[in-house]
Amino acid sequence: MDVELRDTVDDDLPILFRHQLDSVASEMAAFPSRDREGFTAHQAKILADDTVLSRTIVIDGEVAGSLGSWDAEGERDVGYWIGREFWGRGIATAALRSFLEIETTRPLYAHVAVHNAGSRRVLDKCGFEVVREQRVDEVDELVMRMPTSIATS
Repeated sequence: MDVELRDTVDDDLPILFRHQLDSVASEMAAFPSRDREGFTAHQAKILADDTVLSRTIVIDGEVAGSLGSWDAEGERDVGYWIGREFWGRGIATAALRSFLEIETTRPLYAHVAVHNAGSRRVLDKCGFEVVREQRVDEVDELVMRMPTSIATS
């Protein structure tokens, strides 16, 4: 599978907006969907912030999702969102592995809802390890860390 990571362009935004509106995906991620105004404002903030590394995931010419990294509370965090029609094909794992070659900050952290087994597997395959469990805004989550290098498994 050929996973392309590229800078996000304006034409990607309607597709990424639709992805995050999916109620099943939103429940899985334990992250609420934004309305169009909130989504547009958030994307503008991301794209204007030089400390944020953001990429669109493209598979066979189709926008499959996005991923990025940012500074949060003294940690460098990574996150991703894959459109549900692309789930179960290894895209998140392949995209994150490629992204970890671009984002070289270590340690790198990820937060995943405890019930999100698919995302947990992606992070495990990419070398992240659970460092703690916590409850944030009524969501039980695992904090995972990529300690030093890219995993090869």
